[in-house]
Amino acid sequence: MILVTGATGNIGGELVTALSQSGTQVRALVRDPATATLPAGVAAVTGDLNRPETMADALDGVSALFLLPGYDNQGDLLDRAKKAGVQRIVLLSSASAALHDMDNAVSRYMTLSEQAERESELAWTFLRPRSFMSNALRWLPQLAAGDVVRVQFPDVRVGAIDPADIAAVAALALTGDDLDGRILELTGPQALLPADQIAVLAALLGRQLVAHGLTTAETKAELEATMPQHYVDAFLSFFADGTLDEETLYPTVRDVTGRAPRTFEQWAHAHAADFAR
Repeated sequence: MILVTGATGNIGGELVTALSQSGTQVRALVRDPATATLPAGVAAVTGDLNRPETMADALDGVSALFLLPGYDNQGDLLDRAKKAGVQRIVLLSSASAALHDMDNAVSRYMTLSEQAERESELAWTFLRPRSFMSNALRWLPQLAAGDVVRVQFPDVRVGAIDPADIAAVAALALTGDDLDGRILELTGPQALLPADQIAVLAALLGRQLVAHGLTTAETKAELEATMPQHYVDAFLSFFADGTLDEETLYPTVRDVTGRAPRTFEQWAHAHAADFAR
């Protein structure tokens, strides 16, 4: 039995589907089992990752765990997982964990999450994907309003990855021991500017879309309207100050799965219905 946390999220949803289709027993951690949409045969359970004492039922009989980062008392959770019989953890981390920057809110919780796994004495695999292609869905309100799309950090190239490719790697790490003890840097096949992604969407939708690059000050203002200041500072450090490299591409998806990672164009076509609404 494999327990997937964040089971209805971008990656967790793809992972639950991939494991289910392969015939693997899957248990999905969700907020509300009554409203969660899951593949047939997947059991839905609840629990609070910030309160490990609530996870007993979810962990019962589980051999491997797909875990999101950044929760309180992660050491306690991993101890309970080990006592419940969990043998392997696959952690969704990020490239910022390699910075070990304890003054950066994102790097800090990624670093501490990886540290907790290392100290757990469980077999572990760290996934360090770059930005998700699904982040492009944040432009939907602007696309509904017109053809000009305001883009943050317009000069930053990112090797964005399809969440389905992250899930494909995670599924292999959860169901075998070949990837134990590995740190996997995950990217798509192209390092694109935001304007490049907008051009792909323009071709897909048959529209004359224009990418309007925001200044750092404008980006800062937009971020401050949607998230706490410490996360704003973290993202400005990564992308305005250039402390995080998301441009370098890695062959990991091909090496692990035997196939090339999907392009942004392929991802966009697969999600055309979302953009056509």
